[in-house]
Amino acid sequence: MAKAIHAMFRVLDEVRSVSFYTEAFGLSVADRLESDDFTLVYLANDSADFEVELTINKDRVEPYDLGDGYGHMAFCVDDLDGEHARFEAAGFSPRKIVEFERGGALLARFFFVQDPDGYQIEVLQRHGRYA
Repeated sequence: MAKAIHAMFRVLDEVRSVSFYTEAFGLSVADRLESDDFTLVYLANDSADFEVELTINKDRVEPYDLGDGYGHMAFCVDDLDGEHARFEAAGFSPRKIVEFERGGALLARFFFVQDPDGYQIEVLQRHGRYA
């Protein structure tokens, strides 16, 4: 059986991106691999084996074109309202909290936030299948 191990994002500014993921999601640098042309930074925390890999191409100066295909990564948290308030206080400009219901039952509560390079991240209340 395959096991998901990381999601990779190309970023322009290593310090800015590491700072965002550290402050927003409590991730810290688990490993850093330096090459002549690029740097790979792996971020993780004790909540999961899954990592975020940041790829910094050293010759890149223009923002990446993220295209028009909608995609995102998601994190679940114990206190969605508290995290939303914390993100606002940190200046991350989270979008409003959404409640997704089906047949009168709450399926998910969440909000989205954008990282420094424009990637969308969903933050979900720990609930149901996201417990």
